[in-house]
Amino acid sequence: MIPEDLQYSSDHEWVRTTSGDAVRIGITDFAQGALGDIVYVQLPDLGSTFSAGDTIGEVESTKSVSDLFAPVGGTIVTRNEALDAAPETVNSDPYGDGWMVEIQLDDPAELESLMDADAYGNQVGGE
Repeated sequence: MIPEDLQYSSDHEWVRTTSGDAVRIGITDFAQGALGDIVYVQLPDLGSTFSAGDTIGEVESTKSVSDLFAPVGGTIVTRNEALDAAPETVNSDPYGDGWMVEIQLDDPAELESLMDADAYGNQVGGE
């Protein structure tokens, strides 16, 4: 099931507007399923700035290592520190407690370039 209240990137990240010009970012259920058992998540430092499409971290599973991309540009204002001790949370709750970072947006208009749930579902062939 692809949550209707989120926006999605073609790189399988989801975006949830949290407050004002800040968004929470994680990877989709499709992405965590493709990765398999996640054993390590590398997140960017607080205060780091990125442009949309930049690599902001890595997700390591028993199968592979995958880059985490910024779906929008901005500054990292919060990291999900709980993933340091429990990276498998990304597998069990990718849209909830498995979130990764919060970004203060440089340009809120960038959100318009993201996909809605229907468009993302079409990209991945339904979830």
